[in-house]
Amino acid sequence: MADPKFHKISLPKTLKELADIVDAEIHTGDSDTVIEDVQALDKATDKQISFLDNIKYKDDFKTTKAGAVIVSPKMVEFAPKGCALLVSKNPYKAYALIAQSFYPANAPAENISAQAIISDTATVGSGCHIEAGVVIADGVTIGNNCWIEANAVIQENVEIGDNSRIGANASVSHAKIGNGTRLYPGVRVGQDGFGFAIDPAGHVKVPQLGRVIIGDHVEIGANSCVDRGAGPDTIIGNGTWIDNAVQIGHNVKIGKGCVIVAQAGVAGSATIEDYVVIAAQVGVAGHLTVGMGSQIAGQSGVMQSLPPGSKVMGYPALPIKQFLRQAVVLKNLTKSKK
Repeated sequence: MADPKFHKISLPKTLKELADIVDAEIHTGDSDTVIEDVQALDKATDKQISFLDNIKYKDDFKTTKAGAVIVSPKMVEFAPKGCALLVSKNPYKAYALIAQSFYPANAPAENISAQAIISDTATVGSGCHIEAGVVIADGVTIGNNCWIEANAVIQENVEIGDNSRIGANASVSHAKIGNGTRLYPGVRVGQDGFGFAIDPAGHVKVPQLGRVIIGDHVEIGANSCVDRGAGPDTIIGNGTWIDNAVQIGHNVKIGKGCVIVAQAGVAGSATIEDYVVIAAQVGVAGHLTVGMGSQIAGQSGVMQSLPPGSKVMGYPALPIKQFLRQAVVLKNLTKSKK
């Protein structure tokens, strides 16, 4: 159960109310059954709901004491006797929506701290919560119902859309940010890109004259960095989610619905098309294109452009089947002969 000091739970709900939230079928169980919380399969009680989305946890499902479980149609046969079932094509998504209903992410009440420093030329929308130590510079525009956490710095002429949240100690410059976007603590957006002319007499800085354009409903994880463009803008499309400690170089263009996992890096002027998944510690070289819907396995190095729908791994990144065949051949070559 979530610690009530940190997470505030909403009122109990009937099984029918939960089914309606996620458009699931009540396969077994009384629609009036009251559910009070969410919980893992092996810890749930008869007043809690859980989910099964991975066959590895089939044994936990068979012995669960949960009052209800969200399952896919193919898992119904493993249900313990008397357990109410909500059947969904996507149990994990259904669980996420139900968990949100029990633990809604409510923003704090409208308030501007007396310890915040806000320029007279800045515009702050209604319903905003701005915490102590925040600095909002000249010409900034902040939309309605935004939450700016402690010690964040919003530099000159930045635009932030409605219902956005900027985490503690984050900094934003040279940027236009859409609606419903969240930057987690320590994020850096809009700093100079890594652009310079190499010279033995001393490297020469190339002025970084672009911006960062971030779409709606984007999330950027803690301590990630997004450099502004050198001339063209750095762009992150709607609904893209970026994990912690990710580096996005200058002039990078990322499409909508992408997922980029922790410690990955995308070098300057690369294009990541829509719905690409980049796993942890991947490196993507500059000036190439990763095609729509591609999937890149963890710790891979992408050295050339990938066509849409590619599934690659390794360094340099190769189609997964080819990489695995090469790994087997190498393993066999290095076996000692008896």
